[in-house]
Amino acid sequence: MSQTGRSARRTLAAVLAAATATLGVSAAVPTTASSAPSPASSAEASGTGTTAGHGRAVDQVVTWGASADLVGGTLEDQTVRNLVHTSIGGRNVRIELSNAFGTAPVTFDSVAVGLQDSGAEVVAGSNHEVTFGGSTSVTVPPGAQVLSDPVDWEAPADATLAVSVHAAGEQTSVTGHNLAMQTNHVADGDHAADESGGPFTTTQEHWSWVSGVVVDARERVDTLALLGDSITDGHSSTVGANHRWPDRLADRLAAAPGPDRFGVMNQGISGNRVLVDSMGVSAQARFDRDVLAKPDVETVVVLEGINDIGNGDATSAAPLIAAYRQLIARAHAADVCVVGATLTPFEGAFYYDEAKEQVRQDVNEWIRTSGEYDAVVDFDAVVRDPDRPGSLLPAYNPGDNLHPNDAGYQAMADAVDLRSLDCDR
Repeated sequence: MSQTGRSARRTLAAVLAAATATLGVSAAVPTTASSAPSPASSAEASGTGTTAGHGRAVDQVVTWGASADLVGGTLEDQTVRNLVHTSIGGRNVRIELSNAFGTAPVTFDSVAVGLQDSGAEVVAGSNHEVTFGGSTSVTVPPGAQVLSDPVDWEAPADATLAVSVHAAGEQTSVTGHNLAMQTNHVADGDHAADESGGPFTTTQEHWSWVSGVVVDARERVDTLALLGDSITDGHSSTVGANHRWPDRLADRLAAAPGPDRFGVMNQGISGNRVLVDSMGVSAQARFDRDVLAKPDVETVVVLEGINDIGNGDATSAAPLIAAYRQLIARAHAADVCVVGATLTPFEGAFYYDEAKEQVRQDVNEWIRTSGEYDAVVDFDAVVRDPDRPGSLLPAYNPGDNLHPNDAGYQAMADAVDLRSLDCDR
């Protein structure tokens, strides 16, 4: 993407961030110390790019992300050690915490980030205190999210970080991400600063509070957003192995030659739909928060719609096509490229019938031939059974006839033309 395009994209992201703050979407308040950032922090928070200490220009990019949703359960004076996997490496690590679906303010009074050793253990000497406006504590109102001060630490690429978050008091409406495909750890009391895993005696299969990790990476590194449902979320992949297709794509990008690189954020929500709220708000409703307002997004890949077809929300291709056109228009207005992905086979899945299959075929025909996306990746062609095109290839089918397995996700990642991700708007 051209430097002019990058500048316009950063400006729009800053405007969106300012607008959401005005509406109370980002109006988190540090509970101790001054809330005024240092001049250096103000420049970094603007999203316009910074200069590293050795004079090299850098970009703020998302190295890991997960779309916020309401998760079940109650947390009371507990610390959650969320294990998240980076794509790109970088300094000045910032942690994004979300209370987007909370019904009351939440005070995060102890947050730390370090490098996971094994289980709940953190590599000795790597755990770093996280602050917000210079304070170790921040109160986030309902519907809001907060981005931390930069932590002076180099987060490695392709590594698992431990983001430990303690929230004061009892929390009955916890924002997080339900399908983590990762075992996370919970301790009673405040143990965010502990590098030992000893206090973390229970586990959970979802992430709590954390929704993004942002780093300073060298210039010409941008953010790639992957918007989708459970297939993007990695349903049926191996827990803890980071074998979702976005993870595999991040591996390919890291190994590819050339000056341009991407931080990859997985904005899939299992059960999500394009047209209506279901598991999480609809893709149309969350597009700004989950894609356009994130730092330095250059391209978004859209793989979503099968749940709308399967659940009867889209009885023809027309409503999905109209929604896709809206997403394309909104992305292009923000100088973001859009790659359309064909919907994968689902014959034999619990909500399949032949009429719905025809809708899927019609949607895929439009994705392939309309020319309205900046590029297309044909996931359907990659994972279908050539003898039964409505079905997943048996080698890629874990048994539910809907979600690919590890091998299927690898095939999907391999199908992406990396050149299509770096387009010039």
